Amino acid sequence: MSKASSPFIGLQIAVLTVSDTRTVATDTSGQYLVDAVKDAGHQLVDRQIVVDDVYKLRAIVSQWVASDNVQAILVTGGTGFTARDVTPQALQPLFDRDIEGFGELFRQLSYTEIGTSTVQSRALGGMANKTAIFCLPGSTGACKTGWEGIIKQQLDASHRPCNFVQHLKAGTVVCESRD
Repeated sequence: MSKASSPFIGLQIAVLTVSDTRTVATDTSGQYLVDAVKDAGHQLVDRQIVVDDVYKLRAIVSQWVASDNVQAILVTGGTGFTARDVTPQALQPLFDRDIEGFGELFRQLSYTEIGTSTVQSRALGGMANKTAIFCLPGSTGACKTGWEGIIKQQLDASHRPCNFVQHLKAGTVVCESRD
């Protein structure tokens, strides 16, 4: 039994790059996500770059989560296994609930691209104040894998059998269709 398809609804999305070295000019991963968000028919409401610091990272994401204008947050960087990679420990405490399947599926998809090195990815997702948060590795390839393989569909109200749009705060509708 299938449900009737819902129309596409453009969401309000923020993109955050976590890096000690990148600038807007050198941030290919963040730029990929910005372009992907816009190409899919969503609205980019903010883009920032922050150093790998637990409290600076939490401050930005907390502000977006509290905002009525951000429905989803895409984070790139800081999910690796080095001591400087702090995204999971910074953001997971903010989650009202984890999206366990996101990290699991990301690593499954990533395995076909980078093999067993995927075990060092701590990609994760969660919901905070009806805001979806997806944390991806800092490579552009990983961002493509996460966006194309998971996030694009899960932020699309017409995706069946289910998606995250119904779980997000209302926000302002920015696009009724992709035309």
